[in-house]
Amino acid sequence: MENNNNQVTGELKSGNKKQVRLFYCMECEELARKVAAHSQLITLQSINWRSFDDGFPNLFINNAHDIRGQHVAFLASFSSPAVIFEQLSVIYNLPRLFVASFTLVLPFFPTGSFERMEEEGDVATAFTMERFYFGDHVLPLFETGIPLLKQRLHQLSDADKIVVAFPDDGAWKRFHKLLDHFPTVICTKVREGDKRIVQIKEGNPTGCHVVIVDDLVQSGGTLIECQKVLFARGAAKVSAYVTHGVFPKCSWERFTQKNNRSEKGFAYFWITDSCPQTVKAVENTAPFEVLSLAGSIADALQI
Repeated sequence: MENNNNQVTGELKSGNKKQVRLFYCMECEELARKVAAHSQLITLQSINWRSFDDGFPNLFINNAHDIRGQHVAFLASFSSPAVIFEQLSVIYNLPRLFVASFTLVLPFFPTGSFERMEEEGDVATAFTMERFYFGDHVLPLFETGIPLLKQRLHQLSDADKIVVAFPDDGAWKRFHKLLDHFPTVICTKVREGDKRIVQIKEGNPTGCHVVIVDDLVQSGGTLIECQKVLFARGAAKVSAYVTHGVFPKCSWERFTQKNNRSEKGFAYFWITDSCPQTVKAVENTAPFEVLSLAGSIADALQI
């Protein structure tokens, strides 16, 4: 739902609110239940996610006859290549069961950032998946998690001292219009010898609670360098928000109070539940807080 990483696709239907039958992958069960809890018009459906002895999927859509003529959705999670094939099998099969409409909900599109070929031989894996999503028969609908962040920021005791920081010009271009009522700081990377260091390009963080905003985090190195620079320039607190907490190889651990050697760690680290494996890993672990996309997804399913 964030830029090309976060998508809800399907037929757009007009008229009265509709009953939606929501299927989901195993990773997304908790999020699916939260989505259904937001609306009496959304009913959860189940799939038997089994495997043959050789490891290939042996799938069964329960009560397939009951979804004929119904609005059907599937909540997917492409967290690793190992789970994509079985979900694609379901995605291609569900619309063939004589349904009224089919909507694919994909909170995070992992290959979305690999869309450029810099040299001969590069494979832009984003296009491999996008051929399905952006065919002529599919209408993409993009949503953002920023309203969840704004709601949370207004709940803070120091809400009047919030400054939003962007780690680079790309993040500023993506988000500044959605956060234009907050003072801003823009960071940039400059080369010094063989190193690239983070500096503040514009804005003043002195005495403020600065919230670094970006679309996703992998290792988190850039966020940590931004944090150091912001504290050095007088920030009272530093927090972070990313829509997609990818954190490969448990890199989220470097942000915990246990592993953060700095006396001034992150006050808060907000993520959404677009990456279910990360949500489970950081549960009840400071400074992480999860802002759920369930309400946004429930609303989008009524379009």
